[in-house]
Amino acid sequence: MSVFYFIAFLSILFSLLVIFAKNPVHSVLYLIITFFTFTIHYIILNAQFLAVVNFIVYMGAILVLFLFVLMMLNLNKDTEPTKSIYVKLAGIIGGGVLLVTLVGAIKLTAKSNPVVLRDVNLGSVQNLGKVLFNEFLLPFEVSSILLLSAMVGAVLLATKEGKPKATTV
Repeated sequence: MSVFYFIAFLSILFSLLVIFAKNPVHSVLYLIITFFTFTIHYIILNAQFLAVVNFIVYMGAILVLFLFVLMMLNLNKDTEPTKSIYVKLAGIIGGGVLLVTLVGAIKLTAKSNPVVLRDVNLGSVQNLGKVLFNEFLLPFEVSSILLLSAMVGAVLLATKEGKPKATTV
């Protein structure tokens, strides 16, 4: 249980560093560490598939895309627009509402019973595969055909049409 609380503390710490970092690249790097702590949470909660998907999709693909976009934008201090008083006021109100919601959730947590996992294989990849390839085989195959056709369409849209070669007779 102490490992869970330590990882939760790290998740909150790096999430706050994402928000308060001055450099956007540092913010994305803190976001990578935050997603890694989420992956550890998924492993602790016996959800191996979610841990692998979080690791590959979020940490691998999306955050690399974030870094690429940040490098392309070339953000500087002089290009940053000044925020009006209304935007700052909306941020303060939103933060206050979030604080009230968190306090209410923490008060309800003390009254609720802990969740006990009765089936230890509930989040395993083996059980997910059995359900996916038995009960949901048709929707799984239809979605794979849909993704394949979308990928072929994206490749066809991305290719440039060359000028047709003139045939000489």
